[in-house]
Amino acid sequence: MTQNPENRLKDSASPYLRSASHQPIDWHEWGTEAFARAQAEDKPILLDIGAVWCHWCHVIDRESYENSEIAGMINKFYIAVKVDRDERPDVDARYQSAISAISGQGGWPLTAFLTPEGKPFFGGTYFPPEDAMGRPGFKRILLGVAESFKARRTEVDASAQALEEAVAKAEVFKTARGDFDAGVVDSIIESALGMFDERHGGFGQAPKFPHASATDLLLERYQSSADKKLLHVAERTLTGMALGGVYDQIAGGFHRYSVDERWCVPHFEKMTYDNSELLKNFLHGYQVTGNPLFRETAEGIVAWVDEVLSDRKRGGFYGSQDADQTLDDDGDYFTWTLAEVRAVVSPEELRVVEQYYDVKSRGEMHHNPEKNVLWVAGDLETISGELKITRPAAGKLLATAKSKMLAARRLRTPVPAIDTTIYVAWNAMFVSAYLEAARVLGREDCREFAVKTLDRMLAEAWEESKGFLHRVGGPRLEGSLDDQIFGVAALLDAYEATLDGRYFDIAQSAMQLAVERYGDPDGGGFFDRAKDAAPMGGMEIRRKPLQDSPTPGANSVAVIVLDRLYGFTGEKLYRQWAEKTLEAFVGLVPQYGLFAATYGLAALLHARHSMQVVILGPAGDPRAVELEKAANDVYRFGKSVLRVTPETLAKTSLAPALRETLPHLDAMKAQALICVETTCYPPVTQPDKLKELLMS
Repeated sequence: MTQNPENRLKDSASPYLRSASHQPIDWHEWGTEAFARAQAEDKPILLDIGAVWCHWCHVIDRESYENSEIAGMINKFYIAVKVDRDERPDVDARYQSAISAISGQGGWPLTAFLTPEGKPFFGGTYFPPEDAMGRPGFKRILLGVAESFKARRTEVDASAQALEEAVAKAEVFKTARGDFDAGVVDSIIESALGMFDERHGGFGQAPKFPHASATDLLLERYQSSADKKLLHVAERTLTGMALGGVYDQIAGGFHRYSVDERWCVPHFEKMTYDNSELLKNFLHGYQVTGNPLFRETAEGIVAWVDEVLSDRKRGGFYGSQDADQTLDDDGDYFTWTLAEVRAVVSPEELRVVEQYYDVKSRGEMHHNPEKNVLWVAGDLETISGELKITRPAAGKLLATAKSKMLAARRLRTPVPAIDTTIYVAWNAMFVSAYLEAARVLGREDCREFAVKTLDRMLAEAWEESKGFLHRVGGPRLEGSLDDQIFGVAALLDAYEATLDGRYFDIAQSAMQLAVERYGDPDGGGFFDRAKDAAPMGGMEIRRKPLQDSPTPGANSVAVIVLDRLYGFTGEKLYRQWAEKTLEAFVGLVPQYGLFAATYGLAALLHARHSMQVVILGPAGDPRAVELEKAANDVYRFGKSVLRVTPETLAKTSLAPALRETLPHLDAMKAQALICVETTCYPPVTQPDKLKELLMS
């Protein structure tokens, strides 16, 4: 063990790894040093994968990794490796698959036992230090695995080899290839409808996670079919989440998931990737229904992100906000006792808050029964009647109470930690979400911040020869497929918002690099690691991500951006790669069902082609403004809205397909035209007519 009281993680770029630098374990970061030492000393590797926002990761740290007796066992029998799953999603994905195959469960912390070559042979998630909760104790496991490795080495190696081969076979989808048929979307929708929780909204039972792509898929299919059942499922789901405790009713933003089926008690960490996709979800729900609750929820996400999760000065969205203030609580920062509420609101406000948010002397938190999760239990119409006041008066009392409670909450210390790491893929997702918010909500500030963030990504995390890195700032960290594909999507969205040809040119360059470095020219689709990436160590498995887990599947998003690029350029290579990618997975999509919802969106877009809605007219022309608003008011997946002025045409910054069409039109006249597959329909001048065409 190192002599320094701080172990070698003290200099890590990862806040999760640095948080373990005081532990009495000789931790290594993932890399060649750890594997070389394991092989030289012929010891198994103990792999811990977690994240700074993960509650149970902190628990196992405190209970086991800070325990001197357990640390002694680990240092004696193992080479210890700690991985930040946000920093190394490629490592996490492979070992999650392997340990799930062994134990039937995955998640964080992931605790895996590997051969010196990095092949897993045993593992699980959280283990208590002693036998408890129906789980074997970590001490017993450490001793037992070490003994098995020593006494039955041949069996261990054979088992590890067989497991790696099984995972490799499952990850590349060799048996899934088939002819593309858009009818496969029906199986995904049937899966979503079959898992729908009629009573509370959402899909499945406890624990309940958001499935943003599934909701978007239902909304898009409703727009083309007018099937009211699809709208009901989407509306009920969005409403359940917006009114539940999984949404931060005081400050805005969504927690990661709900531990119950009612969306009431969440796991309190807040993730960038959840909030970016849910922001788009609620924007789309508002476009389709006009429900003010959905707009209010979208505005709440933006407000929280602006305040807590973004670098306002330089641009960039932070990785996450932790659930807890200390290791001893579970969401205490976000929850309220009745006494805490009484201390900050007036008696009149309290009467509204008690009924509206179901605040009682006994709340929902098991570890502290006095703590209440705020969720919307009543409606102001009923509450105002019972209190014998007007509804506007009740609304005003609620608003002032919320303001006071938020101010009081901001004074609580310590504030749950914020991981200020700026990950490229997650930032690209939020760039796209903020640009959508700018359109739907008329938020110019969202557009400006999105562009500032993208410019920072290009300045600090873009390489001409390799594309996007994984992280903005810190030691260089090789990008993944997610970084490239979500980056292309953000670049296209920024091009549509600004008509700055630089973004379009880089989007094409990034997609070309993705095809060359990540694409499978034979089997179709894209691998998550570049073919020229540095050796990963451990499980050198080529993996094609399809499942939405938890972010949209990168191969499905690749199809979407390829088809968008085809719509802008007419370049057949884009269309061919999109189709090959769809074909690579089509045979297994029905088995994934709800968890392949982004594939469903990609399939629908591929079948009907992307739409570019071009609004012509002088800057500030009120008729052009009305047409642009009409275009932005309608939700159709894959729709682009481009505002073109006479000055824009003069700059020749248009994408190739548009460049061939638009110069023949009078840009001084306020008009709109819809272009599909490099063909533009006749211009229209009436906003209602434009909406009608978009819906058809």
